[in-house]
Amino acid sequence: MASTLEKFIHSLDPKALPRVLQIQSGIYCQGSIYEMFGNECCLSTGEVIKVIGFKINKLIASICENNEISRISAKVELPLNFPGLYKVVADKTPYVSIEEITRKVSIGPTRFGHPCFYSSEDIKLANLTIKHGEQITFNSVEEVDGTMAVNCGVVRNNQSHSFTLPLSQEGKFYECEEDQIYTLKEIAEWKIPKCRNRIVKLSNTLQMWDTSNPLPENFDGCLILTPVYEVQAVMKFRKDIVHILSDLDVEVKDITDCYDISSFLQPLSLEDVFERTSKEFPMVAEIMEGPSGGQKPYNLLYAGKEIIIYKKYQATRVLASEIRSDSPKRHFLIPISYKGKFKRRPREFPTAYDLDIARSEKEQLHVVATKAFDSPHKELFSVSVGDQFLVQQCQTSEVLCEGRKKVMDVLACEQILSDTYKKVLLPMYMEGGFVEVIHDKKQYQLSEICKEFHLPFNVKVSVRDLSVEEDVLAAVPGLHLEEEITDSYLLISSTSSPMESWEIPVYRLNMLVHLLSKDIQMIVPPMSKTTVEEISEEQYYMVRRYETQTLHPPPRPPKNPTLAPNPSFAVPKQDVSHVLQAPQNFDVDTTKKLCSNQAAIFSELQVSCQNDLVHHENKKDMTGKATSVETSVIKDLTNNGLGNCEAEKGEEEHNYDYVDENTIENLRQIFQGTTVRNKHASSEGRSLQRLKVLVKLAFASKSFKHHFQLNTV
Repeated sequence: MASTLEKFIHSLDPKALPRVLQIQSGIYCQGSIYEMFGNECCLSTGEVIKVIGFKINKLIASICENNEISRISAKVELPLNFPGLYKVVADKTPYVSIEEITRKVSIGPTRFGHPCFYSSEDIKLANLTIKHGEQITFNSVEEVDGTMAVNCGVVRNNQSHSFTLPLSQEGKFYECEEDQIYTLKEIAEWKIPKCRNRIVKLSNTLQMWDTSNPLPENFDGCLILTPVYEVQAVMKFRKDIVHILSDLDVEVKDITDCYDISSFLQPLSLEDVFERTSKEFPMVAEIMEGPSGGQKPYNLLYAGKEIIIYKKYQATRVLASEIRSDSPKRHFLIPISYKGKFKRRPREFPTAYDLDIARSEKEQLHVVATKAFDSPHKELFSVSVGDQFLVQQCQTSEVLCEGRKKVMDVLACEQILSDTYKKVLLPMYMEGGFVEVIHDKKQYQLSEICKEFHLPFNVKVSVRDLSVEEDVLAAVPGLHLEEEITDSYLLISSTSSPMESWEIPVYRLNMLVHLLSKDIQMIVPPMSKTTVEEISEEQYYMVRRYETQTLHPPPRPPKNPTLAPNPSFAVPKQDVSHVLQAPQNFDVDTTKKLCSNQAAIFSELQVSCQNDLVHHENKKDMTGKATSVETSVIKDLTNNGLGNCEAEKGEEEHNYDYVDENTIENLRQIFQGTTVRNKHASSEGRSLQRLKVLVKLAFASKSFKHHFQLNTV
């Protein structure tokens, strides 16, 4: 039975791919135009194509008048990167079975892939009864005792109960209302069910309105989103991948069951190639769709080129970021075999806790204080700007707190005086500021740094890699080496010049190939050229996310005991509010909606975060004098008191901090608005306490501050 391409793709289950389609009613353009904007626009009646994949390319948004779904004023086209944050409106149409939910709704391992539903009737299980209206979280789909089922969970009295529901379970299941906010891209990937539209409500715009904005000015209503898919297909007599938009006016018929699908070329992604057994290598392949980008060797991998794939393997890289105070930074993956040499650069430490993490057995950590700290306990040391310390070890000490003795963690240090050393104790919760003093002028290979020091580590290239034509790291003023990662690679070469080979990453290169039945003359792979790979901001965070999933999180820094603010360190109230105000490109009306509890949070955070706020904003407010004094003190110490020591102050402010995406997610959920407050009033106090700790831990980070501004308005 024939149907429009749009209707067919909207109902197609990705697990049913590939599918063979025959064009029943074609479309033609005048002249000889067969492709527009990279997409096919001409398909002949009777032509046969094999669909190998599809993804949402853009969204058609129907603008609802006065939030009434039945009254649509206009339709506009929105790209997936259109700015703004949106709340999903729960679908009022029920699902009639668990099988329908799994077929139409995205369920996956990420936080977006856990949809919530409720049943209109009680569900009686062997050892649990799910009450009608109770929120059920769908976590994953897997086979249980030979039957496909969904792993679900409910929360009762702050305790989670897990159970499974078979796909055959019938009933009326409704989407639960949720308070989470999403970008348009997140909604497109996770929140639009198959065969259904999605209604969303604009929560916040991320840019000032202008004439190029397709939405009306000051729009705060509802949008009905309809996806337009980009279909990837293979045609019978072509060796490349064609891209077809699902709204192309053609009718198709599914003839998969009566067609020899092997007669088409079989496109393979690099992931597909990597999943092949080691015995199948080496192999010859022809590129059907090459990667984008002009960086070598990617510019040599174009459609139609034949390559030899010698082997698959895991390789170690060092993830590094450019040290700079402004954004965006450049990010690199550096092979251990990099032949350039590095010299050390000073690190910055926002707390005493960071000093304890950074100390090593190899050498004693020498730092200079860049921020003053007044100790509330006479047993602990008060720090002044310019004080120098040698970090010793972490230990415990008794202090007098509100008339009672209390044991707390402290950092033992030696203060460097003009002609002697003085043993002092610094509280681990101390929110100060320190910069490292470098005595070591040795030049290191990357492999030596990874072996002798703990990452993260700050360096700069002193001798460039002469084995490559252009060393991209040589022009970078400073590098922050963050961590070692293990990644998957393929070793390839061109059939025309097999003596020159390259490593290509499996999961960061979008490339399709098809295998050729050709004999390979050279079995032993040639020496590969390992290059420094520059990665995008999005790829950087993906690498960090997947890498840190396998690591145990570090222990939390100790909390700062509740103390009255010291008048000598107070910041004028108007200055703090100026720092904490929303970015100017946000809607003023939205800013005014901050609830009273959020205002209370800010006032309580002023004392604990004031030094950090002044440190970040001192260039534009009245604290500029203090900064210049601190800088001059450090320079004076560096020039006169340290002799041959190297004390370079890094250009990046707290550059080695990394804010985990879960931290951002927690903050975003807490600052959602009044709906979250009303529904979760009983847990609000705990949320506020967690927020204070999260802000204190992460406020020194520039990247955190950026996310904090974006997600709290």
